[in-house]
Amino acid sequence: LRFRSRPSWFDNVKFGIFIHWGVFSVPSFETEWYWHQLKSGNPVFVEFHNRVYGCSGIQPEKFPCTGPAFSYADFAPMFKAELFDPDHWADVFKKSGAKYVVLTSKHHEGWCNFPSAQHWNWNSMDVGAHRDLLG
Repeated sequence: LRFRSRPSWFDNVKFGIFIHWGVFSVPSFETEWYWHQLKSGNPVFVEFHNRVYGCSGIQPEKFPCTGPAFSYADFAPMFKAELFDPDHWADVFKKSGAKYVVLTSKHHEGWCNFPSAQHWNWNSMDVGAHRDLLG
């Protein structure tokens, strides 16, 4: 990417919107890097997850948990996007004066907001919303 130049209009635009939206929106705890923080054993995330959702299975010797198992993947069916109205979003963005909108299509943990044969059962068409959130 360092060899790609920005579009000529980009440096002149004063306002744009970036949307980071995915499975991590279900727990909505601190950061979109929830999965990474959980997997890396960040005590704040592991203790929160174990207390609120169930046993993460992350470092059980360090974070003992007696409740039911609940992995990060268990959030996917809960990411339903039931209030998602792209026409309304577009109207709000236009009225805001935004000159561009960037919607994250795939996050670091592999979740896709679009149908994907390469990410079977880990995308918005197969699980949760059961719709293409980009197209």
